[in-house]
Amino acid sequence: MINKLIIDFKPISPKDGDLFRGRNPIEVAKQLEKAGVLGLSVVTESKHFGGSLELLRSITKAVSLPVLRKDFITSEDDLYETLDCGAKGILLICATVPHDKISAFHEKSLSLGLHPLVEVCSAEEMKIAKDINAKIIGINNKNITALEKDSGTVERTVELIRLAPKDAFIISESGITCDDDVKKALNAGANAVLVGTAFWNDGLTFIV
Repeated sequence: MINKLIIDFKPISPKDGDLFRGRNPIEVAKQLEKAGVLGLSVVTESKHFGGSLELLRSITKAVSLPVLRKDFITSEDDLYETLDCGAKGILLICATVPHDKISAFHEKSLSLGLHPLVEVCSAEEMKIAKDINAKIIGINNKNITALEKDSGTVERTVELIRLAPKDAFIISESGITCDDDVKKALNAGANAVLVGTAFWNDGLTFIV
């Protein structure tokens, strides 16, 4: 199961506070690579989540795993910046990227060799992902516009995955708190799960 996991490096949770708590994220990234996780994601938004481009660069240099940059992308410059930092993927959030730009950002990412992960949290947003022919879709079980302070659960994945394109790689994101949540997401058809806060808070027994 560990090869279905993407671990999220988010220094601060608006809901749970400091997640790293003095731990060295670079060393943790190396340990996760040895453990066999599918990939890593690194939050670079600084105001609410305490992330940085420096953290992204440090982790991409330390591991050979594919690394996704997570941030509120607003321009093509962000895509070039992501590539320069060594990331292999970029998060495009339907809830925060204007609809008239997300298709352009998606196409530009592909042309640069970046893998765009299109994030959705509603049936309407899943339609947008389908319309732009997204091949990697993340279903956020929480509300990113509320900084994920809500109590979203994997049930959102179970509900929305039925509307996903059959040929898309689906990632269930956020609200994954235990082994049963992982199993439920995978059994519903998700190809992978992204785990952040729960990993940093208690390690999750299925990872160690």
